[in-house]
Amino acid sequence: MPKLIIFNKPFQVMSQFTDQAERKTLADFIEIPSVYPAGRLDYDSEGLMLLTDNGGLQAKISHPKNKFKKTYWVQVEGAATAEHCAALVAGVDLKDGPARADSCKILSEPSLWIRNPPIRVRKTVADSWIELVISEGRNRQVRRMTAAVKLPTLRLVRIAIGEWSLGDLQPGEYRTMG
Repeated sequence: MPKLIIFNKPFQVMSQFTDQAERKTLADFIEIPSVYPAGRLDYDSEGLMLLTDNGGLQAKISHPKNKFKKTYWVQVEGAATAEHCAALVAGVDLKDGPARADSCKILSEPSLWIRNPPIRVRKTVADSWIELVISEGRNRQVRRMTAAVKLPTLRLVRIAIGEWSLGDLQPGEYRTMG
């Protein structure tokens, strides 16, 4: 039975086990031998990462052709509107081609852990939250998509990949399935 680890990657942790720049990595949190990330999450992003000891499962989760839906809670600078969400679902043009969200909805501020360090706050500029679901996973795609509709990302938290979700895991915590 393949082992699957559901991990809540903290902010500013590399989504790999080693780093030549000596930043925090998965090795600082997970001491289970022979597991590897199934996909990546940016250094500046937080939330769900899946790790497994099964190469086939890792490839299945990671490969873009399988189109696993990834759900993100995104804090953006500015007041998100239904029009912003409609534009993200219709699709935006990025430098590496068009990108579209499977769904987008405006959220009230979700109940999340406090990020350390906290996001920058500007008293003169509102911020808001959206839930964005995508089936791709290009480099910094969500950040680039929100920027394309003039809503720069302040905080990005992945809460689900396919059927797997964070649940009540706190940053740096994980649970093992299988």
